[in-house]
Amino acid sequence: MSKRKDGQARGKYTLEFKLEAVRLVKGGQAAAVTAKILGVPVQTLGNWVRLSSKSQLKGAGDKPVSPEQMELARLRAECARLRMERDILKKANGVLRAGSPVKYAWIARHKALWPVTLACEVLGVSASGYFEHWRRKDCTKPSRPGVNKRISDEALLVPIKAIHAEGKEEYGWPKMWKELLARGIRVGKERVRKLTQRHGIKARGKRKFVVTTDSKHSLPIAPNLLDRNFTPEAPNQAWGSDITYIATDEGWLYLTGVIDLFSRQVVGWSMRPHMQTNAVTDALRMAWFRRRPAPGLIFHSDRGSQYCSHEFQTALAGYEMKSSMSRKGDCWDNAPTESLWGRLKVGRLYGRRFATRREARDEVMDWLNFYNHKRLHSTLGYVSPMTFEQRWIAAQQQDRKSA
Repeated sequence: MSKRKDGQARGKYTLEFKLEAVRLVKGGQAAAVTAKILGVPVQTLGNWVRLSSKSQLKGAGDKPVSPEQMELARLRAECARLRMERDILKKANGVLRAGSPVKYAWIARHKALWPVTLACEVLGVSASGYFEHWRRKDCTKPSRPGVNKRISDEALLVPIKAIHAEGKEEYGWPKMWKELLARGIRVGKERVRKLTQRHGIKARGKRKFVVTTDSKHSLPIAPNLLDRNFTPEAPNQAWGSDITYIATDEGWLYLTGVIDLFSRQVVGWSMRPHMQTNAVTDALRMAWFRRRPAPGLIFHSDRGSQYCSHEFQTALAGYEMKSSMSRKGDCWDNAPTESLWGRLKVGRLYGRRFATRREARDEVMDWLNFYNHKRLHSTLGYVSPMTFEQRWIAAQQQDRKSA
């Protein structure tokens, strides 16, 4: 691994990771937003976009991208932009005939999902008018004490249906109530329960899924160091990982994920048409370069042959991590990661048919962004993984200042 002048390890991101980042930017997503989501410097992302235009983009140990690959990436980026426009039109159907202020408010509420400029273009308002509107008037100030009137059921249904649609029907009434409070709408939880029940607004149902772990091998097994301690005291002390599958008309797409058990944030992932070892190694590599944990981190997984392989265990040792594995046939030893896949499949994939692996990848990427940045997590006190970790970091900084 090469070193920078300051002695830090130089990041070697995989070609798949770089192409995904470039595709998002060329698809219309702001570079700053993309860089924040993927955890890379904005300048580095800009370099990738520039090199991709010259067919000179490389990954860790990969050859330059061919013109044919870049043309394919360009077409995918255009398809991604068209999908974003379609989704904006679908979700914004209720405000298409409204005036500009209503459209501005809708765009501001969804700016974490879509670029402001693209949303303005689709809704037929100017981006300059949008920014001027918010400069002239601070629409985020809470109302004065004593003037907050009881909202009618009809009016309350509007944000409830909006939240239900934005979350792709993932939220039941408890999370719905928490999200309403987070948006400044003061309402009783029992009222939300009755209203959603009356109008048939509920979370998607659960479904059984097939186990993908291949533990019938003669490779060495690591001890269970985690021992179901799913609540570490700080970030980057314990990670969990697992592999799941997604059906497409082209065949299976296998998704490997790595989560930080402190905040339940997905810190690394890889999507492949196979379950070979390099799929889990790439997910580990992404997580390490995004987080740079101190030596001694516990990396917990099941006993799958990919995690037990010499290649993966060598990678763990190179990053000075400790391997930990679940007991045989005990899914509860890796419950947080198993739960993550349940949320993804029930909330976004169940009932969907994907024509291509690319289509499935796009849906997974969209959900990972939603999960990390916006999805309320009951284990974290009904805040998103990113919010939970940011609040913890802010509290630590405040404690150091007070000391």
